[in-house]
Amino acid sequence: MYNKALYIMLIVMILIPVSVFASSRAAVIFLTIEPGSRSGAMGHAYSAQVDDAFASWWNLGAMAYNRKTQISGMHSNWFGDVFDDMYYEYLTFNTYMEDIGNVGASITYMTYGEQVRTDEDGNEEGTFTSYDLAMALNYSTQLTEDSGFGLGFKFILSDLAPNGTGQTETTAKGQGMSYAFDFGYHKKNLFIDRLDFGTQLQNFGPDITYINEAQSDPLPLTLRMGWSYRAFTDIYSRLTFNIDASKELVNDDAFYTSLFTAWGDDGFDYETEQIILNYGTEFVYLDLLSLRAGYVSDRAGEIEGFSFGGGIHKVFNDSYKLNVDFAMQPAGGLTDYNKTFTIKFEF
Repeated sequence: MYNKALYIMLIVMILIPVSVFASSRAAVIFLTIEPGSRSGAMGHAYSAQVDDAFASWWNLGAMAYNRKTQISGMHSNWFGDVFDDMYYEYLTFNTYMEDIGNVGASITYMTYGEQVRTDEDGNEEGTFTSYDLAMALNYSTQLTEDSGFGLGFKFILSDLAPNGTGQTETTAKGQGMSYAFDFGYHKKNLFIDRLDFGTQLQNFGPDITYINEAQSDPLPLTLRMGWSYRAFTDIYSRLTFNIDASKELVNDDAFYTSLFTAWGDDGFDYETEQIILNYGTEFVYLDLLSLRAGYVSDRAGEIEGFSFGGGIHKVFNDSYKLNVDFAMQPAGGLTDYNKTFTIKFEF
């Protein structure tokens, strides 16, 4: 007999990410969490400005300009005011290889904490941990002096609940696997000096299956684009303004057609409501201290509000640079803000 708790847990663990991160028809919504406290403090408006190792998520095309080795990591007790064992981790690096381009890798890990497993009679049978994991390999290259293109391949594992138990053998499980591609493009000085443009297509891949193929779920295929204007730059300070827009392109069609058909399934008003808008600004003083603020407008996910944060930068021996960033970003209904920390190192 199938373990009823398996199905209950599977439903809960699929629906919780959907309800707390954004309105979505897709599974593995952890792939849509924007890493980086620098971007988080600027309202997640970063796809055109990104110049650090987080380009592996935000815009692989922007990674093409890098000529150093960059390593970045982010840690967050996601919804820490509600769940004390729900964590999000992101680790990434990239490096430049002469005559080849930039190569890199990243790991995304989301744990939903420890769950109690019960049998069909409600008796406890120990505990298990639910988690999502994605591992990616990335490559980017400059097309011209002012433009770059990148692509990435990721393997996705979602382990939400153990196999069913009982006398009857079952193939039902709370584990799914899939893969996806990301494509990014970046253009500096678009139309006018100091105006940059970036766009990235994320999570282009087949559905993920937990129980059987008939009940498979789409990946959160997302198109993101942004603009960044460097208002002024001198030896003492820099001021930048950013705007991003993104939309999840998911419907009942196959992933390779939903890219085109998901723009008008439910009417114009509904589709425009699904577009997430992000605004941000950053002020840097003496390349030592950064102050940031932004605003998130996600009407469908009911996440609206201001974000803020800052960063400290330190250069060692003119070759090594360490960045520590902090952000408070709006989280929706369960808690007011998520607190995130990132560390970045380049040499």
